Amino acid sequence: MLAFVNNLIDGLSTLVFTQISLFGIAIEVVVLWLAVPMIFFTAYLGFVNVRHLGTGFSIIRSRLSQSDEPGQISQFSALTTALSATVGLGNIAGVAIALTVGGPGAVFWMFCIGWFAMTLKCAEVTLGLRYREVDADGTVRGGPMYSMKNGLKGRGWAKTGLIMGGVYAACALLGALPLIQVNQSYVAVADVFGFAQTDQNAWTYGIAMSVIVGLVVIGGVGWLSRVTSFVVPAMGAVYLLGIFAILAIGYDRIPEALALIVRDAFTGEAAAGGAIGAFVIGMRRAVYSSEAGIGSAVIAHSQARTKEPASEGLVALIEPFIDTVVICSLGALAMVVAGTYAGNLEGIEVTVAAFRTVSPWAVYMLAVAVFLFGYSTLCAWGFYGEQAWAYLFGPSDLARRIYKAVYILGLPVGAVLDLGQVVKLVDSAFILMALPNILALYLFAPEIKREISGYLARRKEDLA
Repeated sequence: MLAFVNNLIDGLSTLVFTQISLFGIAIEVVVLWLAVPMIFFTAYLGFVNVRHLGTGFSIIRSRLSQSDEPGQISQFSALTTALSATVGLGNIAGVAIALTVGGPGAVFWMFCIGWFAMTLKCAEVTLGLRYREVDADGTVRGGPMYSMKNGLKGRGWAKTGLIMGGVYAACALLGALPLIQVNQSYVAVADVFGFAQTDQNAWTYGIAMSVIVGLVVIGGVGWLSRVTSFVVPAMGAVYLLGIFAILAIGYDRIPEALALIVRDAFTGEAAAGGAIGAFVIGMRRAVYSSEAGIGSAVIAHSQARTKEPASEGLVALIEPFIDTVVICSLGALAMVVAGTYAGNLEGIEVTVAAFRTVSPWAVYMLAVAVFLFGYSTLCAWGFYGEQAWAYLFGPSDLARRIYKAVYILGLPVGAVLDLGQVVKLVDSAFILMALPNILALYLFAPEIKREISGYLARRKEDLA
């Protein structure tokens, strides 16, 4: 039976991550499935990512969101909740992978694709708020599953919408399994602090994590929004403080590093396949880092208090900007300045080595950032999984309590398991979420454009 399950998971992973050759470089089809709509919606929506990024910041600074508007949390809290799931260990290890596999040139393309990811995030969030469900008591249910269910029902395709929403919710439920994040954060923290990775230590770490995550998950979206409003800025500040220290020490090498990044993006000196290889690697990491097109962040943004779906869509522009354009790019620049990417190190080891160039104590800052990244991701995905569970099994209090109990009790297991096949299953489910989500975005593209254009016109009149 176990062999059958393993073969099934292997087959699913192979299918999901099927590769094709692009200019002689192997690339997963799903990366193209995510990258193409980034470019399409950027052009279709009139480069809203460039023209209205400032509008997004203006919205969260203003008090336009009134208490009597639908939603459960402020638009700023919705943004930090979404960021808590998106800004994770991939920002630390993923950038290092891009550098070691694609060379410094991959960073340039990662930066560029990050801008296009902003528009796709804006589009899916706008659609999500348009079709979210708000109960009489103010409880909000939202996410791509509700966009499909309610949007297609309005077009007379109720059954199709229910099925597509169900497929998305099932994949989201698997993608929300808490095993990977707690395992990765445990390994990273143990490595930095130098304690033995024994079963006893793993269980201790896992139980401690389950307690502090459980307090947030049990508290619901209100607790989640309050915690992420503090944790997200804190974890970003801790990580960036270390990055700025690296750049400050090597400030004289920054111009040379920037020149290398740009030159390597075009001259064919990248480690994997020349300039095209650098582009492919950079695109892949930007797609995975931003999670634009996956639809998961829509679940958080749907909770925002606003009567204007497009206003939250414009706030969502900020998410990939902070995650990919700023944090990933600065982290990559620091590693190029430190030169640690050019050795035999891999993944997070490159980042750890870069922090060690500052001082032996700097790695402890990294450990704190890693812990906070893992913690915030676990809290947010606990809520995401709960929303998917409620779609599939009903929103009753009993159903929600059952899910929360299973999620919290599963956390310690993640610290001690040899993930192997579980990683393949969760990664495959995570990527499969993009298939119905992107299809729905194409179907509702004219509606999304009307929503954003109409809101911008009304906002211009109000501010005139």
